Amino acid sequence: MSAESSAEGEPSQNRPPSQQGSGSSSGPTSASQSSSGSGTLSSVDTLPVTLPSVPEEAELQPWGRLLPMAPGFRSHDCVEDRYLFGRDAACDYVLDDPQDRKSKRFRIYSKKHFRIYREGSEVFVEDYSNNGTFVDGVKVGQNKKLPLTNNAVLSLAEQRNRVFVFIDLMSDYQSSLPRALQDKYVLTRQIGTGVCGEVRLAFERSTCRKFAVKIINKKNFQSEGTAKRNAETEIEILQRVDHPCLIKTEDFYQTEDSYYIVLELMEGGELFHRVKSQQQLDEGVAKLYFYQMLCAVQYLHRNGIIHRDLKPENILLSSSEDECLIKVTDFNQSRILEEAALMRTLCGTPSYLAPEVFTHASSTGYGLAVDAWSLGVLLGSATDAETVTGVSAKDMVRKLLEVDPTLRMTVDEALQHPWLQVGELQPLYHHTYCDGRGYVFF
Repeated sequence: MSAESSAEGEPSQNRPPSQQGSGSSSGPTSASQSSSGSGTLSSVDTLPVTLPSVPEEAELQPWGRLLPMAPGFRSHDCVEDRYLFGRDAACDYVLDDPQDRKSKRFRIYSKKHFRIYREGSEVFVEDYSNNGTFVDGVKVGQNKKLPLTNNAVLSLAEQRNRVFVFIDLMSDYQSSLPRALQDKYVLTRQIGTGVCGEVRLAFERSTCRKFAVKIINKKNFQSEGTAKRNAETEIEILQRVDHPCLIKTEDFYQTEDSYYIVLELMEGGELFHRVKSQQQLDEGVAKLYFYQMLCAVQYLHRNGIIHRDLKPENILLSSSEDECLIKVTDFNQSRILEEAALMRTLCGTPSYLAPEVFTHASSTGYGLAVDAWSLGVLLGSATDAETVTGVSAKDMVRKLLEVDPTLRMTVDEALQHPWLQVGELQPLYHHTYCDGRGYVFF
């Protein structure tokens, strides 16, 4: 069941054994309950009987536990994926006083008050009540949800009425994060990895909005100086740029061992996986993506920033739809260039590196043209040379892959190429987005 699904009408048989009625025993009668009319045991009654062994089912281990913080409540182990809490007898956990069924003190709770459920490694609480469910003092809101993490306190009806504390039995990862990060976000499953560290899915506690947290582990570098320079440069670039086709940073935290960069989440994943799943992109879709990439890189270059690691893994998609907004990400190898400056570092992904990076890095250096080469490789690998329109797209790739950087097509020139005329792109677009500086995205 999805996070948006209602818990109304959920079957009560999902309740844990502790919540079910005791019922009558259906096991075999004991010797004292023999059916012998005289009440005495016959020789037949005492004959040994060998029964076939029944393999025991593996006992499911709980993934979470609710511990009571108020009288009248009891602990609850979460084994199934979802549990409904309320006064209704059909709920998985019935909010009442087992010692006094007529007690009125539980009347402040709704018949169906809230639900706890998990999706993968993420745990949520969803509120169905009229008078409120609170997570660490934050009101969830009727028919809304908030993430639940280790040691979170659940209050019912009133913020001060603390009823449960949730214990995450699967992971203590959250406790190792910076306190300020813990207070604002709940980090869950890993959604990406790289040389520098990993990327995790995060939920903002107050709104349940999704974000991506890039975690850079300083120990993954040969020297802390390298990690510090790369991370601080990436953060500076992320905070400086403002363009619809460049990933946006939300927050930044650090500890002695790691940097944590909170970024907007792109639900469509990497262009790399999209191309891999489809083998080759439709030419029209490739044109739409490439136009946006060029606009993003043009913005970087006009602001003196060289990316140096443009590849499908660093192009993110906003949705699973083919026609969507894309964003360039991962500025760990990027640098801010002073006017007329040249780079002299051999870095990036080999198959996307321009020739001058190998031949001139240690001597005359290289400049912004290396990004144009990478875009040419990216376009050539994402489209099928046999199906693209005539010479137009092939001409674009050929001019971007000019070996001599002084003769190579620039990003500005690529945006004026006949293959990318906006009139041809228009039928692909669902909506128009203008960033206020002359760029129009659809």
